[in-house]
Amino acid sequence: MASGSKKVIYAALIGNSLVAITKFVAASITGSSAMFSEGIHSVVDTGNQVLLLFGLKQAEKPPDERFPFGHGKEIYFWSFVVSILIFALGAGISIYEGIHHVRHPQPIQNPLINYVVLGLAIIFESGALYFAVKEFRKAKGDLGYFEAVRRGKDPTLFVVLFEDTAAMLGLLIAFFGIALGQVTGVLIFDGIASILIGVLLALTAIWLAYETKGLLIGESARRDVRETIYRIAQQVEAVEHVNEVLTMHMGPEFILVNLSVDLKDNLQTGEVERAIATIDRTIKSEIPEVKRVFVEAEARVSSSAGV
Repeated sequence: MASGSKKVIYAALIGNSLVAITKFVAASITGSSAMFSEGIHSVVDTGNQVLLLFGLKQAEKPPDERFPFGHGKEIYFWSFVVSILIFALGAGISIYEGIHHVRHPQPIQNPLINYVVLGLAIIFESGALYFAVKEFRKAKGDLGYFEAVRRGKDPTLFVVLFEDTAAMLGLLIAFFGIALGQVTGVLIFDGIASILIGVLLALTAIWLAYETKGLLIGESARRDVRETIYRIAQQVEAVEHVNEVLTMHMGPEFILVNLSVDLKDNLQTGEVERAIATIDRTIKSEIPEVKRVFVEAEARVSSSAGV
């Protein structure tokens, strides 16, 4: 999964870097507000990919005394930072630039340059988006796209997917804004396109922040994973009842498990130790993402398994 995430990020990073340069060159020549906003959009996206790569690198650091469960949540933190940057920089500057050009419209010089750059940008972004969708399809399995994003534990995949989708929509908005301004002679269409691009970025940022917030706070494993853990524990002969199954993602591929079980009465110390060892070993064998398992021996508290 991490390897697939990095491939998607590198593809987006290369594409956005090339697109940003061409957009700013075009904006400086033509004076287009929408093209300038798109340039900002690409720069923000490029910076975001750098942050995501940094987050993945930090998440690979081994556990230490200060962080005994590792640094896996680093990727959640940096994904959240990405959403803030999209909102503050991308959306804020684009909306400001658009309002400025609506209030003080200027004719676009050499609009053909904008069309050429937008065409090249669409080609670059299409390649990056295709790669992002391809990797996301592998990760989501049989789930629908929205369900996969909601239940996904690797934010780098859907962050890049959101960014690339927003980038493609932004290019189309810029194209139609410039074209309408040229055809109708109404100069404010260029500024309106810039505002719409900013709104698009703001909505993307809000959605990303919402999706990454739960992971950053401490989201549980998927329901099917929790049910598997419950089944494994319940099948151990020494276990009378599973009181509760608590899980938390410490990273995309690191699940922390805390089990409360009611063991059968009159078990010897050795039998208790073997039962706990069996639970730990079987869970980690069937669910490789589970790295740490803690088992609490408690009297039966309810008929609910807490999954």
